[in-house]
This record gives sequence, C-alpha cells and structure tokens, in this order.
Amino acid sequence: MAHTKHAKHIKTTKHTGRSRGGAGRSGAAMRRTLRREAPSAIGLLADERDFAAMRRYRTFTFDDHATYLRQVESLLRTFAAQDRHTTVALFDPEEYAEFCAESGLDPDTPAGRSRFTAEVAATGATVAYAGQPVDTLIRLLVGRAVRRATWEYATLRLADLGDCADCGQDIGRAAFDRASHLLTRTLESAGPGAQHLVCSVPTEHDQLLAVLRTEREGTGPVRLEPSEGAEFVSVLAVGIALESPAGLVLRTTAPGVPDRVHGWRLNRGGLVPLTAGEVFSAYCTDADTGEPVSPEPGVEYLAGFDIGAVAPEDHH
Repeated sequence: MAHTKHAKHIKTTKHTGRSRGGAGRSGAAMRRTLRREAPSAIGLLADERDFAAMRRYRTFTFDDHATYLRQVESLLRTFAAQDRHTTVALFDPEEYAEFCAESGLDPDTPAGRSRFTAEVAATGATVAYAGQPVDTLIRLLVGRAVRRATWEYATLRLADLGDCADCGQDIGRAAFDRASHLLTRTLESAGPGAQHLVCSVPTEHDQLLAVLRTEREGTGPVRLEPSEGAEFVSVLAVGIALESPAGLVLRTTAPGVPDRVHGWRLNRGGLVPLTAGEVFSAYCTDADTGEPVSPEPGVEYLAGFDIGAVAPEDHH
C-alpha cells in the first residue's frame, strides 16, 4: 500500500489537450510575447568618421551617415512601441576590429557586429532608450564614454601608486578615503538644493574632469548616483595623491534664490576656499581659449566656505 501514501499528494487534472504554459495559445503567439520581453541592444556609430570606417565592410550596406541615424531612430521607436527595453551603446570600429581578431570572428558579417554590440552593451558605456532624439542619445553616450574612460584612468593611476615608504599604507586607497571625506563634508555644508560639482585635475598628459549632480531637500540626505559619486571621488583622489593643483567648483540651485557658485583649490590633501574674485575669474573664463566669458544673470559668485579639516585617519 506504499504507493497510495504518495498518490494522495498528486493532484489529478482532466486532460484538455492544452499545454499548461501555452494556455491554448499558438507557438507563434508565444514567440511574439518572448520577443517583446527580450531586451535589445543597438550599437550606434556616433560620428561620420566612425561611420566611414565601417563602410569598408561589404555587408555594411549604409552609404550616408544622416540616413543611417534616421533609420536607427526609426528602429528605436519601433522597439519602444512594442514595449521593448533597448540599450544603446557606442560602436567603435577600431575596438570592433580588435574584438573580431581576438575572437576569431569575420568582421565583415552581421553576426560579428551583433556579437560585438552585445559585448559592449554588457561592459561599456550605454544609455537606455526612453524616446530621446538621436542627437541627444549621441551626446549622452559620448559623455558617458568620456566619464567611464576618465574613471578607468583614475582608478589605474591610484592602483599604480603603491604603498607609502614611511608608513606602508596604500597611497591610492588613502587618497580615495580622503577624497570621499572631502566630498561628504562639502555636500553636507552646501545646504539644500540641487548641487552641480566639477573637479578639474591636471596631470602630466591630460586634464581630468569629473562632474557630479546631487539633490538635497531640507536637512534630508543627499541623493546622488553611486557610480557618478565613485567617478568623482576617484578623480579628486588622483589630485590628492599626486599633489596636483586641482580645483573644485560647486553650483547650488534652489527655488526663490539666485544660483550660488563656490570654489576651492586642492592643497596638501585639503580644500582651500577661493575668494569671490577667484571664483568669478575661474567661472567666467573660457577653459579652451582663456578669453573672458560674460557672467550669467541671476548667479552669485561667492568665496568657498570652510568645510572643515581632513579627518586625521585619512592621512597616510
């Protein structure tokens, strides 16, 4: 009678000829449902130079970059109308050729382009399509790619610094902790409103720039995107570790009052407030040409405020 002990736990159902998963729907209908729910990725050739580089492949059939962009935008809208989530990634022809060589793929195939797009969408700079015009998508993608490259460079620089000869502490880690403390103190002291911070760190090869946007209501917590915060702190940490003449500018926007701009310079691991005149000069000078720029109406250029000393434990 042992079989009856288990049989009573089995629910019997009348056979209806339907599969449980399909509930009577055709295979084609189920496949259409799966297609709508499957995420998509599109690799975008952002500029005419990249587009021209891809035209050497016979299977890349576009002749005109403007037409190509219109077709991409049309495809994105079609996917959006089908409620499909689509990620847009920058398609770099040089990286594509390297990827195909390393993977043993023929670059002159749609399959190769598809494989590379999937790789970039998983590991590179991307933007989720939400109805943006293609020009906006390109601007967002390029900005995100620059930020990612800056963050990767800053991270590598910090990792290569090694340990302090005097105390044995990891220099990069100590600089990152100190930069985190400085950013936290700056945001806490800035008060409520929307904050826009820019950190500029000159290096021997280039100028590192990091941008961070945050918001704070009243005395509530500061809201920021964690990845942007990490990127910003990494760049500031490079300035600290290299003892670079870096600068930090903070712009605060709040309802009913003029925007306020404050500035600091980095010195010996701390942020030294700039005078109001120095802030005005820094904010109203074209970074590329050095020519003066007209001040914005409704903006107050103020001295940097005291954000307090660097925490003793942050020093190596």
